[in-house]
Amino acid sequence: MKVQNSPDPVKPNYGGACVTELIPTFLEGKKEPSWIAEEVLASRQVVLFVLDGLGWHQLMERVSELPTLKRFIGGPITTVAPSTTAAALTSITTGVPPGEHGLVGYRIPIGEKVLNTLRWSTGSGDAQGEIKPALVQPVEVFGGQWPPVVTKKKFTGSGFSSAHMPDVRLHGYENRDGLVSETVDLINRGEPFVYVYWDGIDLTGHEFGFSEHYEAELLACDQMLKKIIDQIRPGVALFVTADHGQVSVGENTISLPKEVTSLIDRQSGEPRFRWLHARYGEKERLTAEVKEKFGDVAWVFTAEEIIHQEWLGPKVTEGSRSRLGDVAIAAREPVAFMDTAEVMSIELVCRHGSLTSEEMLVPAISFVT
Repeated sequence: MKVQNSPDPVKPNYGGACVTELIPTFLEGKKEPSWIAEEVLASRQVVLFVLDGLGWHQLMERVSELPTLKRFIGGPITTVAPSTTAAALTSITTGVPPGEHGLVGYRIPIGEKVLNTLRWSTGSGDAQGEIKPALVQPVEVFGGQWPPVVTKKKFTGSGFSSAHMPDVRLHGYENRDGLVSETVDLINRGEPFVYVYWDGIDLTGHEFGFSEHYEAELLACDQMLKKIIDQIRPGVALFVTADHGQVSVGENTISLPKEVTSLIDRQSGEPRFRWLHARYGEKERLTAEVKEKFGDVAWVFTAEEIIHQEWLGPKVTEGSRSRLGDVAIAAREPVAFMDTAEVMSIELVCRHGSLTSEEMLVPAISFVT
């Protein structure tokens, strides 16, 4: 694989044009960002539509073929670091960076175990009885309000749902038509704010990459938005964003060599933002070894650098700090760093989690009916 020259990593714009500012703006009225259209801020009803996995770059490359989305106005904002679903969706619902809410990645160490935050499981199986979601993520969601949330029925009662959106009015759907009908009904009943979540783009990219399946999924999402627009009253603002973009990795996977694995106890994070946990006394050697082995394809940070440079936000709680490793490998090139303890049901083609613009920039676009 040819290594390309890459720009600097994209830093989250916490406090500015970032997904963390959406709920404080729409539900708490704390800000009126210039990157949100005035007519959206003035609307009596707002639908915040999160299309999981829809990066800004991927959208712009295809928007001319999307008749509904190309009518939306706006631009890119940043997601959080790492650019992964668990961290980003929780930052959207809480309005704070990962260092504050505690879901600092896809797989995070809790005591002696590593928790898969999306499945809320460890190597021992389901962990809801053992690892309480409210203790892992204690920050209030949606500004302490009780908005309706339109999401898949199967997510109801899951550990991750209990962590990143507890105490909300869940309106579950089985399919795309169900999402449309639930959303339209809530809007036409006069709900001032509706949160809608769809994960099809992310799932399609993971399984099929940027293929015809991906193009078809984007078009289906475009048609889904049109159906909503066609059935709701005038003056409703639809605001579309995402939790992260994606990078096509394919078979460019890297297994850590013995020179590195001999210096670590375990790994956490994910393939494009991998945390390595050093054996006692081996942190400096590990840092040097990782930089030598992977400095040409990844950005390498120590935990202290991650905290000092505020990648996780200006505040990192004690709980969040305990869930970081010692050395972070953030992929700069289209590669993935594998951990044998991380079990996947399918081979993922597109991935995310790192700090490239393809992963870090997401849409902040809107349309008012």
